[in-house]
Amino acid sequence: MPIMQDKVRSQAQKLLSDMPDPVKLVMFTQEMECPTCREARQLAEEVASLSGKLALETYNLMIDTEKAKEYNVDRVPTLCVVGSKDHGIRFNGVPAGYEFTSLMNAIKLVSGGDSGLKPDTRERLSRLTGPVDIQTFVTLTCPYCPAMAFQAQRMAVESEKVSASVVDSAEFPHLANLYQVMAVPKTVINKTHSFEGAVPEERLIEEIEKALSA
Repeated sequence: MPIMQDKVRSQAQKLLSDMPDPVKLVMFTQEMECPTCREARQLAEEVASLSGKLALETYNLMIDTEKAKEYNVDRVPTLCVVGSKDHGIRFNGVPAGYEFTSLMNAIKLVSGGDSGLKPDTRERLSRLTGPVDIQTFVTLTCPYCPAMAFQAQRMAVESEKVSASVVDSAEFPHLANLYQVMAVPKTVINKTHSFEGAVPEERLIEEIEKALSA
């Protein structure tokens, strides 16, 4: 049985109909160990069928270790959204519910290759002094989470130093506990600096700069 309803599929096809450039979805799974991996893989397959400019590669985390290393993946299910280059955009968990919007936004963003950020934000990102790992903790029922995830993904498209992961806090409770996720969206930068809420790009670049100066 398909995961996407006909109405959602039609809307998604329309949204992706004007993709400028191809996008590759890279799925990491391990079905014998992961209770949601099958659902995540099926959703990835259905999404890949929405456009001739989408392609899907599927790997087993434990078997395809070189690919896991190449994409810096250490948890399943993980979906990587890759354009002409890998911007480090990842989805940890099943991108369903409101996070299906995040996935569609990420595909369009990566396909276009333009972050759309303001000149000042771009300039500040160009001066980053070290790598920036952004984890946006979400739930599938949170209407505010896609906006925060998108801001982080825009930063990742703009700067090679930035990577952006969307993490389903319900699916990865050990990570939610580790980072004390009490409300979503919660953003964790470089595993040490965090804040709650959906914020504009000006605030996010400030938080990135704080994390690097700590």
